[in-house]
Amino acid sequence: MWMIYGANGYTGELTAREAVRRGQRPILAGRNAAAIESLARELGCESRVFDLTAPRLEGVKAVLLCAGPFIHTSKAMVNACLAAGVHYLDITGEIAVFESVFRRDAEAKQRGIALLPGVGFDVVPTDCLAAMLHAKLPDANELWLAFSTRSGFSRGTMKTMIEGVGWGSAIRKDGKITRVPQAWDVREIPFPSGPRVSMTIPWGDIATAFRSTGIPNIRVYSAQSRRAVARVKRMRPFMPLLRLKPIQRIAQRWADKTKGPNEEQRAKARVELWGRVMNARGEEHTMTMTVDEGYNFTVKSSIAAVERVLASTLSGALTPSMAFGANFVNEV
Repeated sequence: MWMIYGANGYTGELTAREAVRRGQRPILAGRNAAAIESLARELGCESRVFDLTAPRLEGVKAVLLCAGPFIHTSKAMVNACLAAGVHYLDITGEIAVFESVFRRDAEAKQRGIALLPGVGFDVVPTDCLAAMLHAKLPDANELWLAFSTRSGFSRGTMKTMIEGVGWGSAIRKDGKITRVPQAWDVREIPFPSGPRVSMTIPWGDIATAFRSTGIPNIRVYSAQSRRAVARVKRMRPFMPLLRLKPIQRIAQRWADKTKGPNEEQRAKARVELWGRVMNARGEEHTMTMTVDEGYNFTVKSSIAAVERVLASTLSGALTPSMAFGANFVNEV
């Protein structure tokens, strides 16, 4: 038996519906009693309503955490899973969350459970692409990853972005996570459908790709319009204001109005990826990849990850490619 916590959220509900369509009956859990119980009745699943200060994991073998921002939810659920001997998975893309979970590796091994953050679009495709590239050039000391999508964002994703935007961007330099300004580097990336202007962003691979490959210098780029890049650069001096709680509350109320892409938009959209590794001698290798729209991919990859964890003897804090191999993205 496994649980989706945050099943009433945008991604959580999509995942619950797909799991039931596949013949599974996960426990649907969260804080919103009316929403959780209504969805559980509709799908014929057990429901549990609880706050993360008092988790109810009895009889559960694995938890898929879909309630973000994960910087506020992950630690409590990881603690509960370690205490109860339950596998932990989430769909975060937050660097700080990855780093926090990876620090619990020894505890997870001792308890015989897997801690597997980032089993959605953040970061399965890019993590697997990084592992594939590393296999092509094992002595690489530099990794660049990029993605291009025109899909929209859910309320949870917007809230997470608002939480982090005030702190700027990040790269990994000489093995250490280093803060840099938003749009620190801007360049054209040769995606499968053609080149697009892209800027550096604080994507989860700054944490995960280093753990998966050991490559010490990592950047992640997101394709944007030239106008969007210019707007980000103009806004740099004001972005630290978003660290202030009153400003964040205003921005979060605006994010509450976000609905996320509809079914038609998800069906039409695709995500293109590009990656490059280079070693100290200047030798390099590049690869591209195309996957489903981000939320559709997350639904498929997170369910696949839960299925594999439940059928395995995995333990410790792992990235997707470490747990399931670089080909996991193609299996999804």
